Amino acid sequence: MIMQWLTDLGPWNWMVLGAVLLTLEIVAPGAYLLWLGIAAILTGTLSLQLWDAAIWVWQVQVLVFLGLSIASVLVGRRFFSNRNQDDTDQPLLNQRERQLVGRTATLEEAITNGYGRVRLGDTLWRVTGPDLPVGTRVRVVSAENGELRVEQA
Repeated sequence: MIMQWLTDLGPWNWMVLGAVLLTLEIVAPGAYLLWLGIAAILTGTLSLQLWDAAIWVWQVQVLVFLGLSIASVLVGRRFFSNRNQDDTDQPLLNQRERQLVGRTATLEEAITNGYGRVRLGDTLWRVTGPDLPVGTRVRVVSAENGELRVEQA
């Protein structure tokens, strides 16, 4: 029954597939089905032009669809990927420890053997630096892997 319906649609089956893929993209956005839907609609457009051609068998149609899918995904990724990544007003938004560089605080736990603790805001951070006693004012000079490097302020 489905095969008969698809056969009756003729070249429009690619248009229907494209519409279904674009609808699924709206329902479950991810910007991937968009490119497949565009490829299906382009294949449908070619099918409308070449439907009666002897070379335009279903195998060729599938190969054209696959080629257009790959091309549209690559063009889409190139055009839309990381487009506004450098234009943000808060480049360290999700890098909490790097936001702390330059701040000063008082040691909560003495730095012994290179390690101690400092409270910044409501968080107790592990710090590395020269051995210093509790209560010493320190400045954060770098941050890496959840650990702050400090020096005496």
